[in-house]
Amino acid sequence: MERKNAWLSYDAAQKEKLNELCERYKTFITRGKTERECVDQAVEAAEKAGYISLEKARKKGKKLKAGDKVYDTIMGKSMVLFTIGTAPISEGMNILGAHIDSPRLDLKQNPLYEDTDFVLLDTHYYGGIKKYQWVTIPLAIHGVVAKKDGSAVKVVIGEDPDDPVLCITDLLIHLSADQMKKSGATVIEGEDLNLLIGSEVVEKKDEDEKKPKKGEKKDPKGNVKDNILKILKDKYDIEEEDFLSAELEVVPAGPARDLGLDRSMILGYGHDDRICAFTSLEAMLNVKKPEKTAVCLLVDKEEIGSVGATGMHSRFFENAVAEVMDLCGQYSELELRRALRNAKMLSSDVSAAYDPNYAGVNERKNTAYFGRGLVFNKYTGSRGKSGSNDCSAEYFAEVRRIMDDAGVFWQTAELGRVDQGGGGTIAYIAGNYGMNVVDAGIAVLSMHAPCEAASKADIYEAVKGYEAFLKA
Repeated sequence: MERKNAWLSYDAAQKEKLNELCERYKTFITRGKTERECVDQAVEAAEKAGYISLEKARKKGKKLKAGDKVYDTIMGKSMVLFTIGTAPISEGMNILGAHIDSPRLDLKQNPLYEDTDFVLLDTHYYGGIKKYQWVTIPLAIHGVVAKKDGSAVKVVIGEDPDDPVLCITDLLIHLSADQMKKSGATVIEGEDLNLLIGSEVVEKKDEDEKKPKKGEKKDPKGNVKDNILKILKDKYDIEEEDFLSAELEVVPAGPARDLGLDRSMILGYGHDDRICAFTSLEAMLNVKKPEKTAVCLLVDKEEIGSVGATGMHSRFFENAVAEVMDLCGQYSELELRRALRNAKMLSSDVSAAYDPNYAGVNERKNTAYFGRGLVFNKYTGSRGKSGSNDCSAEYFAEVRRIMDDAGVFWQTAELGRVDQGGGGTIAYIAGNYGMNVVDAGIAVLSMHAPCEAASKADIYEAVKGYEAFLKA
């Protein structure tokens, strides 16, 4: 059952649409290297498409009807969009769910220190990474610093062509005899992922310092940290203590780029899972007045277990559905339970693409390939399907029909050989409501690396597939 390659089907007009879509996507992941930045872009696009905030609709006492569009956010890091359908919400919703967090390094709360005329920042890695991949590459800092007066300072360092970049150093090969004996998991330790941010020594002002006597030579004292603190204060109005209430993420610097001489792929940071978030949002914005209420859910914290107020385990989504039903005049606790149980969802998350350099980790009949379209994982999990959602045969048959009727290129896959490893998504959490859920995403090479690769054809097919699902 080998699936056909989508590139063979495109005419010139389709390739033009494909390239326009992928240019927008490159902008999205270049500008959206944090959850907050992704939500900001999604809100901007949603409001341009006619969505209004749920809070504003509630305050105005607006009664929602079929075709109305609303969105809600929480802490600026997760978002849900609704296009109200003609059928009662209790009859079910069609939901696309993706996550917008990606593996990275976070600054510790007390990160700044000086050591031997260097100033560095302590980090704590977020999500599953190969730590050795993060050394000696250009890095940027994105995030927000919340100050005691209630204001917040947005920070982006390392993206503008005139900006400096930052880096984590590595041991030179000439002195690496002991280091090279270590396993890949420990060749770089977590506590060694310290970000180098300065080295200029400036004279330290010491009011208690005695003035040199006449003819006596002054021995100036200097340090680097004071200079860095001055730069932070002058440019960002940030004091050292403000790091205590900051969310600052260390990410690869630079834009997403076309990959390959034929420009058929995109190389960039954060494909997992912003590639599915972007395509889900694109599909959602194309839906006008569906029969079933259409939903696009973009959540945080998947890479660390979907925990916390902005993760899928929170009540954010459930509460938003309740608010929407109330504004539609359809709310009761029982009707809410029915709406969640009757819902159908594509858990939009990336899948591992076949890589000929590492063919041994895959079983070739059940792996995802570049250019063959949207990837469905009937189950994920690891080693004996642990942590898996495992959708029903009946639901997957329905999804097959929707994709085929819409002319979408699609394929099926598992996350590698049975005993090799695996992974999870938000599918099982939504499945706890009793709804039908299956994973449907885009194949990615080098997943969780600072730069990942994806096929432009698969991005194009994902939008088609997601849109067909929302309209079904």
